[in-house]
Amino acid sequence: MKIVVLNGSPKGDLSVTMQYVAYLAQVYPQHEFNILHIAQRLKRLENERAIFDQVIDQVRSADAVLWGFSLYILIVHSHYKRFIELVFERGAQDAFANKYTASLSTSIHFFDHTAHNYIHGICDDLGMRFVDSFSPDMYDLMKEEGRQQLEHFAQQFFDAIENRVPTQRRYLPLTWREFAYQPELAPNPASTHGKKVVILHDAKSPDSNLAKMVARCRSAFDGEVRVVNIYDIDIKSSCIGCLECGAENHCTFTDKDGYVEFYKSTVMTADVLVYAGQMVDRYLSARWKTFFDRIFFNTHTPVLINKQIALVVSGPLGQEPNLMEIMRGFFEFQGANLVGVVTDESGDSADLDRWLDQLMARAMAYAQAGYVRTQTFLGVGGMKIFRDDMYGRLRLIFKADHHAYEKIGLYNTFPQSEWRTTVTNTFVTPVVDLPPVREKINKMIKKQMVIPYQQVVAKAKPANATEPSSKQE
Repeated sequence: MKIVVLNGSPKGDLSVTMQYVAYLAQVYPQHEFNILHIAQRLKRLENERAIFDQVIDQVRSADAVLWGFSLYILIVHSHYKRFIELVFERGAQDAFANKYTASLSTSIHFFDHTAHNYIHGICDDLGMRFVDSFSPDMYDLMKEEGRQQLEHFAQQFFDAIENRVPTQRRYLPLTWREFAYQPELAPNPASTHGKKVVILHDAKSPDSNLAKMVARCRSAFDGEVRVVNIYDIDIKSSCIGCLECGAENHCTFTDKDGYVEFYKSTVMTADVLVYAGQMVDRYLSARWKTFFDRIFFNTHTPVLINKQIALVVSGPLGQEPNLMEIMRGFFEFQGANLVGVVTDESGDSADLDRWLDQLMARAMAYAQAGYVRTQTFLGVGGMKIFRDDMYGRLRLIFKADHHAYEKIGLYNTFPQSEWRTTVTNTFVTPVVDLPPVREKINKMIKKQMVIPYQQVVAKAKPANATEPSSKQE
């Protein structure tokens, strides 16, 4: 069989994911693996229609398509994203329709599921027959078990193609509402109280819903607000995966474009950040993806700690929960507070006025109060993945992360760093495990667990009326 592999890494043949594909080509020589370097060649695919058409023709003539990619900021690389946009913009969906397909990525398992969800959704939108996804750790190929699992994945993919097994669509088509937002209510601006507010957006037309939503957000503040269209930022390239930033957070494009300086001086110094974007397929635009990819000059170090984040989205966000999970995960890992999100899905201008005004007011109130809600699994779990790998196997590459984690005390969150826990587990646990002791503890454990909390509650005093209360939530 002829398998077209769409390579989503900007590193081309030097992609770790492509080594997994190369292994499959060795193990299954009866099948042809035609690797097309999509992300690496994006500029030519975008600017030279003949080159793009060659790729589409190879997809059309293949028996199946394998989406192979590395992860970039919780999803695929921006160049891969832009290629997907081009497929729809240029009406090339028919080349993918009814093709059997699967996805393969390598990573350290930080939000690999959201990347595969995105690709699966795109495959469904293209009318493809999605078989399965495979997301190994980047080092699994070095292990016998990892290689065996890779072979099992490939074999069941081949079997599905040969036997024309039925597949079921998981993601329903997105439905865009025909609605033109026209602000109806007079804004009631709130003071910025000296806080720095930055609104970032990618509106292409002043008549678009997004542009009008951005204007409404601006009008909600009485004070200086910087509004930036991200198309106006000097960005020469997306992240190329060179890892030059690993040692000292120095991006190879630092002196070649204006992104790093803009991000440091504008984004990292803001108190309130409004991210406003137009949905394009099942994410935001490829321009937004480029903006996020280039954040990697900070590698895995959170740099938006305690900042208030407001999301404003034009498009059917409610129909695409995967995108919301990506956003929540990213900002939680960054240590920021995701205040809320407003979309234009309702189709009611007056409601949209109220929601936008309220979102901006709440973001400012939280900024004044210094309120950051506690992280969920998305932030806590993700940060622990980075903590473990930067302390261990990736320290050699990402020295800057290692030093940053030492500085912010992240390594102090290792369980073995808590001496009381170590003492308890070493000396108390063996005693507790004795049958007579365990029997007594089982009878009193529920009551004993809440006693420390009850003591705190008993000491609590009425909050000052001027202080933020939990009722804000």
